[in-house]
Amino acid sequence: MTTLSPAVPRVLVDPERWPDVAQVPPGVRARTAAAVTRGLFRRAVDRLAVRVVLPDGTAIGGARAEPGAPTMQLHDLRAFLRRVGSTGLIGFGESYLAGEWDSDDLAELIAAFATGVDALVPAPMKRMRSSYLARQPRADRPSPENSRSNVERHYDLSNEMFALFLDPTMTYSSALLADPAEDLATAQHRKIDRMLDQAGVREGTRLLEIGTGWGELALRAAARGALVDSVTLSQEQLEWARAKVERAGHADRVDIALRDYREVSGTYDAVVSVEMIEAVGLDYLDEYFAVLNRSLAPGGRAVVQAITMPHRRALETKDGYTWIHKYIFPGGALPSTDMLTESAAASGLRCTDDLAMGDSYAATLDRWASTFGTRTDDLERLGFDEVFRRMWTFYLRYSEGGFRAGYLDVHQLTYQQAAA
Repeated sequence: MTTLSPAVPRVLVDPERWPDVAQVPPGVRARTAAAVTRGLFRRAVDRLAVRVVLPDGTAIGGARAEPGAPTMQLHDLRAFLRRVGSTGLIGFGESYLAGEWDSDDLAELIAAFATGVDALVPAPMKRMRSSYLARQPRADRPSPENSRSNVERHYDLSNEMFALFLDPTMTYSSALLADPAEDLATAQHRKIDRMLDQAGVREGTRLLEIGTGWGELALRAAARGALVDSVTLSQEQLEWARAKVERAGHADRVDIALRDYREVSGTYDAVVSVEMIEAVGLDYLDEYFAVLNRSLAPGGRAVVQAITMPHRRALETKDGYTWIHKYIFPGGALPSTDMLTESAAASGLRCTDDLAMGDSYAATLDRWASTFGTRTDDLERLGFDEVFRRMWTFYLRYSEGGFRAGYLDVHQLTYQQAAA
């Protein structure tokens, strides 16, 4: 593998807004890390079904002779190796943000990397990684003091920005698709309706929703005649959801409050929570399920839609700090189904139904990313620069690749109180 001089920057980066994207790691340590990474990267990609094209046109990788293979086009090898050598996967993502590499099919490329994730880093280095990779900042831990700011940094970016790529229901979680070509709003309603059915929501049901989103589930429950209390930590979502409920004429049935889930009081016939558990943090899973249990009236049901990862990987990455943490979801963590089962049982809840729907999430993310990619002019009008656009493209396709590879999954889980 040839080391080349730095390429001409392909993305204009504002150093004040994106300091770690603007600066390639300097110094002896970065040069040494790059030298080690060069050989590791070559050996790793040669085991994977990918094609990596170096700046001089040389192709490497296990599928280098296959034109249809997912391709990584490296524009600045020196910068890429320094970033990955210095900060691992954070550097991998920052290198993409800086325009130092591209891909013709980013999701498939990520899926190939995710499928061979265990081959990418040798076992001795895995054991050492906690000593050289960054750890989650204390200020990002999803404690009661930090959760509000964590949520704001993602969900309060701009309602208008989210509206550019979400379907008209403004539902920011996996749809449940019956067909890959199905209208996304229809598939989102199927997902919501299944959760409400599982929870037994009907006329007169007292329903607690933990995590409001932009209000579609609360609205759909109110249309069934339920009385809904919904809590969120996003001011932007709160305002949007309240206005949505008001326009639909259901303000008398839906109360939306800016409140941490730990502050919820009252007793309900049903509790629902859609992809909010990822913001809870693994250290707080027991507390989260305890809130679900104490909020349920006898005989009530809770339905949780949760993104998960394999148990071993969840344990290995428990205390890590990733690109997703740094740029997308501060304080977030994906549990395993084993962790969910254990925490639910500790609170007195048992799982009575489990629907895995990872394929639907891969398709949902593909729709979002494809739409997002067509909205460059609108994003510029809203003040989002090219680094931000590449960041969200990487995030959406990175997530899609995880679901395509089976590295990630999403479950609708129904819980009832265990018999005394």
